[in-house]
Order: sequence, then structure tokens, then C-alpha cells
Amino acid sequence: MKLVIAKTAGFCMGVRRAVEMVLSAPGHCQGPIYTYGPLIHNPQVLEMLAKKGIHVLDEIPDRGTGTVLIRAHGVPPETRQELEAVGFTVIDATCPRVIKVQSIIRKHASQGYTVIIVGDRDHPEVTGLLGHAGASGRVVSRMADLESLPVFERAIIVAQTTQNKHFFEAVQRWAAEHHPHYKVFDTICDSTARRQAEVSRLAREADAVVVVGGRSSGNTRRLAEIAGASGKPTVHVETEAELDAEALSGVRCVAVTAGASTPNWIIKRVCRRLETLPVERGGAWSQFCYQFQQTLLRTNTYVAVGAGGLCYACIQLLGYDRVLPLVLLAALYVQSMHVLNNLTGQKEDRYNDPGRAHFYQSYRFALAMLALASGGLGLLMAFRAGTKPFVVLVVMSLLGLSYNLNLIPAGSGWRIRRIRDVPGSKTVLIALAWATVAAFLPALAEIGRIDAAALLVFAVCALLVFARTAFFDILDVQGDRIVGKETLPVMMGEAATLRLLQAALVLSAGGLALGALSGLTSPLALLLVASPLFLYLVFAAHTRGRIHPGVRLEFLIESHFVMTGALAFFWSLMK
Repeated sequence: MKLVIAKTAGFCMGVRRAVEMVLSAPGHCQGPIYTYGPLIHNPQVLEMLAKKGIHVLDEIPDRGTGTVLIRAHGVPPETRQELEAVGFTVIDATCPRVIKVQSIIRKHASQGYTVIIVGDRDHPEVTGLLGHAGASGRVVSRMADLESLPVFERAIIVAQTTQNKHFFEAVQRWAAEHHPHYKVFDTICDSTARRQAEVSRLAREADAVVVVGGRSSGNTRRLAEIAGASGKPTVHVETEAELDAEALSGVRCVAVTAGASTPNWIIKRVCRRLETLPVERGGAWSQFCYQFQQTLLRTNTYVAVGAGGLCYACIQLLGYDRVLPLVLLAALYVQSMHVLNNLTGQKEDRYNDPGRAHFYQSYRFALAMLALASGGLGLLMAFRAGTKPFVVLVVMSLLGLSYNLNLIPAGSGWRIRRIRDVPGSKTVLIALAWATVAAFLPALAEIGRIDAAALLVFAVCALLVFARTAFFDILDVQGDRIVGKETLPVMMGEAATLRLLQAALVLSAGGLALGALSGLTSPLALLLVASPLFLYLVFAAHTRGRIHPGVRLEFLIESHFVMTGALAFFWSLMK
């Protein structure tokens, strides 16, 4: 089954802004914290906010304390005044596109215009817009409503920002024909228009469409209506649990889109479930291969193989003789480190990868033993390699074990009490740890010091691993933001992080070329330029929507390091 994920699927700008504002509120605003009405029309997000102590305020009490966030849909002006009057601190998270419509309405209502709002009468955005229109506001949901209105001397027509584009175009034609003196403002959000146009195109090209999002979300329902109008089988689900395997049996190409209030982690879950459907229908062998692939990834065994491959390539670049013990050392240390990281990162995995979270919860003891055994064997290999590699690995292991420990006592007033509290620390430390075991430890074991060649190879390794780890952080940015984990994409934004890791790949390719041309490394370095180029192409393919998040993408990225080791191995055979 081929999956095509809409580029416009998921949070729009306004919803993303509102969610980020409410998630940052607990650390900056007076509690308790509420949203006035449901923040967005997605039950999973509302459940997540409730678990964080952020609840919905449905009615304004006589007295209030704490902070209330006005949701992305906006509210009538008198509602905000009432909230402030009873004692709440109010933070306005209204979508800027909705604020623009409110401004148009206020301006023309004050000039005596009748305001005709094309939208769903009971939708909270429309309720807010009516509040700005006052007594001059009218709401129409159908052409019959529009035609039944009296003729106004002066009137404007605006649209709910998530209104159906085709319906509003019909309204514009009606106004031009019957009341050309009416002012018409196309206030449908361009994000909504692009989303609807894309689902219409995808529905024509695919065999079936899956629309992901809350059933109370108007814009999500419209996506399902547009897809269904194409005649193609259309399934509207809130979560992956609602997917009907039978309804999609025999389908070769499925298009997936999602409403503006659907978080990425739910879209990822749905895609992962769709990814398994052909496996389930493929027989025992197909299921075994898929489960085997997943087990390799979840136990970080494949990651360890990749680390061993990277270490082997470094040894060949530096021209050292000792190979196997140092390759095993790198693989064992990386497996231990990553398993421990997953064991302590289940909080964010509940959103980013619930399958992995369930796996680590189910086999917690066995995985802890695997981490300890891998770490112990790695230390044994380091001891056999020499005193200096052993000491360095002991220090690295202690730092890794203390990553989640409170190093500064509670009540000290310090916000950063653990190494993991340092923003972006995980990505940087993983890159440095991989590069140390892949480049520095072989140098210490072989020549007893770190020379210029080892420094160059270390830098190349660190840049490659940084790019790999930062990319996974981009995929997991929403789940990390929810649990308060300050990764680079959370701090810098996804686009800026992507540019940073692309620059890292360019620098790593330049470092390899420099090593070969200067004689610091073997000529193998020129062949290994294929390694950062491969990652660059994978990232570009994902950005263009050609590779979607899932087991295949993860396996492909980790295979990059296996490929690096394989290239070095074939080079050694040809020498």
C-alpha cells in the first residue's frame, strides 16, 4: 500500500500558535490555568491539556483567579471584558487570521454596514464574529439562508475562516449578480483553501482517502465532505484505533490528510497503522520480517550495528590496524546508551511513538538488563584496548547515567538542575558520544593520543550523528513540546533546525574532502562523501512528502551508518 500524506495536514499556524501559548503558560502565568471553551476541536489534545492541569472554563464564574487563554476561535469582546472583570488574567490566543476578520467587521459595523457572516451558526468562531458585529450581524449557512435575507442598503459579506471554499465562491457569484453594491471579503484562511484544494486533488489521484481529526472540527468535516464528493472511499477517524482494515482492503494508494486542529503525533500513529495493514494481509513471512525490523529498531540493535559501521569507517580513514574490539566497543556502548535513553524517555514516547513506549513498558526489565550487559561488555572491551580508552569510557558512562539525576538540590532556585535540563543537550551529547567512541577511542588505543587526523574524523562523525539525531527531534517536536522537553526544534523551530542539520551535512562532506586532499586521512574519505549526501537526499525526500514518518523512514536513516561501514569494508578489500 502506498501512502501519500497531504503537505497541509495537521496544525495550521493559528492552532499551532494557540497550543504553544497554552503549553508555555504553566511556567510563566499565574495558576490555575484555563482555556475559555475547548482550545481546539480535538479531544486528544484536550485530554492531554487536562492531564497537564489546564482545564476548560465553560462559564464565567462570579469570581475568578488565575489565567484564562482565549482560544484560537476568538470570543465576543464583552466575553473578554467579563473575564477580566471577575478577576482573571486574560491571554488572547485568537488566530491572527480570525483577528483580521474581526477588524473588518468592527470597522464596517461602526460605519452602519450590515454584516453577513457565511459560516456555521453554532461555531465558536462565528459566535465571536457576531459579537464584534453587534446588532447588525447576520449568519448564513446555506444559499437558502442568503436568499431569504432582506435587501440591505449597505452590507458586507465575510466568511468563517474555515468555510468551504466552493460554497463561498457560490456566495460571491450570487452577490455579484443580485447585489453588486455589497462589499465581499474573502476571509477564508489561505491555509484552509490550500488544504481543501489539496484534498480534492489527492482524492482524484488516490484509491481512498483517510481524514484524521476531531468529529466536532468543522474544517475536518469539510475535508471529509470534499474527499467523499469525489466518489472515492473516504474514512474519517479521530485516532488509529478507528481504522477499519476491511474498508481499506485491496486499496493500493491511500491519501492521508488531517484537519487544522489535528496534532502530528496522531497523524503519525494513523500512518504507522496504515503501514501495517499490508503486512497483516501479507502472510506469516511478511509479518515476521516486519516484526523483526521493528525489534531491531526498538532494541537499538540496528542503531548499534550502524555505530559499529561508523567506527569501522573511522578506523579505515585513520589507517589503524586494530578493528574488531573497537568496533564492538562502539556498538555496545551506543546500544547501552540508547536503550537507557528510551527507558527514561517514555513520557514523550507516549506521543511520539506509542508502540515503542508500550514495548519498553512491557519489556522494561529485560531491556534494562540488555543496557547493563551492553554497557558492561563495552567497558570490558575498552579495558582490553588500553588504560586511556577505558578511563574515557568510564567517564562517559558516568555522565550518561547522571544525565537524568538532579545534580543541584531542590530549592536552590536553579531552573537547570540536571544535564537533561540544558536546552538541546540530548542532541549535542549523543553526537559527541558517538564521535568519541568512533574516532577518539581508536586513536587512544592505537597511538595513545589525539592527533589532527583524529580531530578531523571526530568532527565529521559528530556532524553526521548530529544531523541524524536532530532530524528525529524534528519528527518528534510536538510530543517533546507537550512534555516540556527543550530540544533544538522546540527552541529554534523546525525550519531553522532543518537548515542547521543540512549545514552540518555540508560541513561533514567538506571535512571528508579536506581529509583526503590534505593527506590527513586515507583517500577513502572521498568515497565516504556519499554518506552525508545520502542523508541530505533522505531529508529532502521527506521534506517534499515523498517519504513519510514511520518504520521505513527510521530504518532508512539508521541504514546510512551501516552503508558507511559497508563502503569502508569494500574499500579495504580493494586495497
